[in-house]
Amino acid sequence: MAMNTDKNSYTVIFAIVMVLVVGSLLAFTAATLKPNIAENRRMEKQQNILYAMGVNGNEGDGDITFVSTDKVADDFKKYITKQLVIENGVAKEDDEAYLIDIKKEQAKAKTGGTRRLPLFVGEKDGETFYIAPIRGKGLWDAIWGYVALDQDMVVKGTFFDHAGETPGLGANIKQRYFMDDFYGEKLLTEAGVFKGITVAKGNNDPKNEIKDDNEVDALAGATITGDGVSAMIKKDLKLYQPYFENLKKLASN
Repeated sequence: MAMNTDKNSYTVIFAIVMVLVVGSLLAFTAATLKPNIAENRRMEKQQNILYAMGVNGNEGDGDITFVSTDKVADDFKKYITKQLVIENGVAKEDDEAYLIDIKKEQAKAKTGGTRRLPLFVGEKDGETFYIAPIRGKGLWDAIWGYVALDQDMVVKGTFFDHAGETPGLGANIKQRYFMDDFYGEKLLTEAGVFKGITVAKGNNDPKNEIKDDNEVDALAGATITGDGVSAMIKKDLKLYQPYFENLKKLASN
């Protein structure tokens, strides 16, 4: 007996079956791809951390070339000598500190929980780098990055990225010329007070030659995104100041 496809019941049953079939296929695909997605995120984090400390394939002035995916795990082990998690003022080693979700840690702190602060210690060409992750809000969505510092909290490299800033405007935070402007900038005043770095429209140093003004030149047409970069640097990196103060005390003893 042929099924009457003109009935409403047929349409409903067909829709239910299709939803179940498509839903099952999507769930299967997500489960199958989950390990690959996790691996890609792991490699991306390692690439970004290494980029901030100057381990990359950059050649020309505008190049942004990460360590290749087939080499990043080995280079991460080679250059990152120590991974730390700072919690309640205590720094402990943790070989998987780079997997900590900064967004979740920020949310935890907002509800009164204790935030864990990952910090990566790197060595390159006889120089020590301390790389800290930061996260904030741009114009449209999240922005984040990694900032490499020396023990005096002077910037030695950065990497910034975004989820959905405007192309040609706020999205330029991940352009080489913007990230390179932060090199040599100080987070502390001469008196040792944390001041951060402001992405300033009124900055009278377009070539960014002055390194003790706590400012870099703003991006044209991207005021809110620039403010977001300033805010996340000040908010997140200030949390690391006690660690660096203790580091200097230990070095002076």
